[in-house]
Amino acid sequence: MDVTEASANCETVLDEIADAIICDREFLETVLIGILAQGHVLLEDVPGTGKTLTARSVATALGLSFSRIQFTPDLLPTDITGTHIFDESQQSFTFNEGPLFANLILADEINRAPPKTQAALLEAMEEGQVSIGGKTRQLPQPFIVIATQNPVENKGTFPLPEAQIDRFLVKASIGYPDESGELEMIHQRNDRERVSPSVDTVLDNKRVATLRQVPETIYVDNDLIEYVVTLARETRTDNRVEVGVSPRGTQRLFEATRAHAILRSRSHAVPNDVKCVSHPVLTHRLVLTPEATVNNVTKEQVIESILDTMQVPILE
Repeated sequence: MDVTEASANCETVLDEIADAIICDREFLETVLIGILAQGHVLLEDVPGTGKTLTARSVATALGLSFSRIQFTPDLLPTDITGTHIFDESQQSFTFNEGPLFANLILADEINRAPPKTQAALLEAMEEGQVSIGGKTRQLPQPFIVIATQNPVENKGTFPLPEAQIDRFLVKASIGYPDESGELEMIHQRNDRERVSPSVDTVLDNKRVATLRQVPETIYVDNDLIEYVVTLARETRTDNRVEVGVSPRGTQRLFEATRAHAILRSRSHAVPNDVKCVSHPVLTHRLVLTPEATVNNVTKEQVIESILDTMQVPILE
């Protein structure tokens, strides 16, 4: 699959999902970039904005098997990975796969799960495998996690550790639709009998796997690579930041940059690709100083100010 075909496939997927979800096109592109760059996606927003519908629609459009896990404080690791069950007819233990054994996992309200269960998900996200009873089992490929969390309600939650947050390639927020968007949503509901809109399948498992390999063919100039690295390193020296972007974050920025170039149907990356993905890739990786927090400094402002002060490379 070449870049032109990959870009056309991405546009088809975006168009199909956009017919079901009332949101900004940029939000859907961010989710797709996370998938295209072989990463995972964190959606943070208030209830009722369409996070679950987004994950389900993406899975359907891509032709991937889908599993939803409702995270709760009493959820055990084996509840998501699976467990061995004694089969009386065979007089032996057989493995019963958990909901993690699917291509696209919706980890709903992930911050409500206890740390031990979050750790089990962490292994799955990083290694594409789970360890059960001393044995490692490979998960289906592609394996994608779209996790959600509510930024408002903190009672009964276990905040994600920095190590797990860093595993998400992008973080996105749907936000409330504008008045025209909300009116359109109600009109769509009025024209159908089902509560949720339907989405058609436009790709399949094999084509998605091939599609995710196309970013490897995108050319990135050395000057642009230096631009990516400098941007990430600047977050570590900013006096408003206590913990800057990790080396993993630098690599994810590079990968997202290549994926964004595909959405623009280019076989090479440009500085604007870096700028467009900087916020969803980098902001959730920052930890601000207490002073910056007291002064109402946002992570988005930090990234924006760094971008404004950096010299943009001129590519030939």
